[in-house]
Amino acid sequence: MKLPTMILAALLLFTAAESAVAQRTETAPEETEGVAIEPKIGGQLPLDATFVDETGRTVRLGDYFKKDKPVFLTLGYYRCPTLCSLVLNGAVDALKGVDWDPGDKFEMVTISIDPKETPTLAKLKKQNYVRYYGKAAANRGWHFLTGPQESITAVADAVGFYYRYDEKTDQYVHGAAVFLVTPDGKLSRCLRGIMWDSQTMRLSLAEASEGKQVSTLDSLLLLCFHYDAETGTYAVQATTVMRIGGVIILIVVAAIVLPAWLRSRKKKSKLPLSENG
Repeated sequence: MKLPTMILAALLLFTAAESAVAQRTETAPEETEGVAIEPKIGGQLPLDATFVDETGRTVRLGDYFKKDKPVFLTLGYYRCPTLCSLVLNGAVDALKGVDWDPGDKFEMVTISIDPKETPTLAKLKKQNYVRYYGKAAANRGWHFLTGPQESITAVADAVGFYYRYDEKTDQYVHGAAVFLVTPDGKLSRCLRGIMWDSQTMRLSLAEASEGKQVSTLDSLLLLCFHYDAETGTYAVQATTVMRIGGVIILIVVAAIVLPAWLRSRKKKSKLPLSENG
């Protein structure tokens, strides 16, 4: 092939590729129309919504909300080819580094957004992820649900998870996020993406527990860190750290100076009058 011919061919290929990209860009808004994650922090979840768990038992969403346990909620569908698995994989990877066990300190609930999916499919998905989690507690603390469209929509709308069904591909178009919910069913935190660090997951769970499952260390960390929505992580709050540091310094100084001062006062009180002048 002569050089001019090669250049012409390359230009044609570039033009075709550019056209294909442009076509994909033009069709993308239509494919993702109505798809968004708009967290409704503080919003109440529909605890009366009914579902079917992986054993085929009819349950209420409220069955998983205990008086002292936050709930780790995920929405997706079990036959999802890629994204849902990435979300669950990332969540489990982060939770493996947290010393809280599902079913003990918190509950995990995964809801299928596809009303056609069955408890059998949910059971298979649960088996896979309990094995991947590697903690026996996950078997009793992680619940995989299916249910009617009405219940699915009620939960999705309550947390701000908007998706759509694509008839051409027979798949659901949706975003990636996990949701932390308080023991009384209010949305506490939405963590977007497919990867998180264990500290972010631990602090999010601690925050969602509203102090009911929080250790002294967790309480101190929550004072020192604040959630940064832009980065999706907890960042050090410098002013709070400085204040806490100042209080600690005052306590240490008082612990050293006060006993010495008291000993001095006591010693002077025992001196004879002549020595006291």
